[in-house]
Amino acid sequence: MKAMPLAPHSKTAWTRRLFASRNAILIETPAILIETPRDRGTPCLEPTGAMAAGRVKPDAKINPVSSPMTEQNHDSPVPFANERAAGALERIAAALEALAPAPPKPCDFEASDAFVFSAPGIRLQPVARVNRVDMKLLRGIDRVRGLLTENTSRFANGFAANNALLWGARGMGKSSLVKAVHASVNAGLAANPELPPLKLIEIHREDIDSLPALMGLLRDAPFRFLVFCDDLSFDAADTNYKSLKAALEGGVEGRPRNVLFYATSNRRHILSREMVENERGTAINPGESVEEKVSLSDRFGLWLGFHSCSQDDYLAMVFGYADHFGLTGERSAIEHEALEWSLTRGSRSGRIAWQFIQDLAGRLGKTTE
Repeated sequence: MKAMPLAPHSKTAWTRRLFASRNAILIETPAILIETPRDRGTPCLEPTGAMAAGRVKPDAKINPVSSPMTEQNHDSPVPFANERAAGALERIAAALEALAPAPPKPCDFEASDAFVFSAPGIRLQPVARVNRVDMKLLRGIDRVRGLLTENTSRFANGFAANNALLWGARGMGKSSLVKAVHASVNAGLAANPELPPLKLIEIHREDIDSLPALMGLLRDAPFRFLVFCDDLSFDAADTNYKSLKAALEGGVEGRPRNVLFYATSNRRHILSREMVENERGTAINPGESVEEKVSLSDRFGLWLGFHSCSQDDYLAMVFGYADHFGLTGERSAIEHEALEWSLTRGSRSGRIAWQFIQDLAGRLGKTTE
């Protein structure tokens, strides 16, 4: 778009809009001819006001403050000279309004006992039905089950408790235990109407950098929250672990008293070996890389290790599931099939046992719901 002065014999408009504080003040000033690519050479402005009435000559020098238009009542309608520009400004304003993030809506924590955190918009999505396994079906992890239940129960009753890191072999029930403990503790709280239920909030690993925002959302809520991150780990190019360190401990605000953080990971120290080697290569003191490696896991006061299960534990899981879902059959045949199933998978774990039960239930024409 380009602008050029009006010749004395050209059409002239004297309207210009100025915005001062809350009120739009219309002041007449000499206008210019606007050329656009769409209608090049066609004036966009029409003569209005004093010029249209013939009271002012086109080449007159007028002080905008004392011009006849500024002395009139501002309540009287004065047409906007460039309607196309006005429309364009309105469209730009609408586009900017659409791009601006909406303020987070207050969450209804009464809607559910479990939520999933969504980083875009900083909101919590209630979960109608939590995908969990009953506590009594978790076999081979009796010690860690008791420790995590005790820690969670203390927190739910308003006492001090530690952040927990559940680490170890894959498929051994780390995330299943967190969800089962949450349900078990809430069942115990139901007997005491003075204590609110414990809320479980899942945050995805890729949203860890939004953890401080989530903490701020929960800080003043009248509930206690168990924030849970499954399969937490960080690779070489990932720096979100620093946000996690500050959110758990070490930041100015620190972790809210009504929030506890549980995480599961296949690694004891969460950071990958490659990431630690990169830190070691840039560190002046080689010991700094070790400090960096341990500093994150140190934020968790409770470490619970999960190890590969024995054949007896594996079969106990299989028969526990089979009895719970009413999958009848020859015990020796089920045992033989379960062991063969684990051999084809190359490992024995609670997940492998569950997958075998799914297959067995399907062959027997039953479900596991």
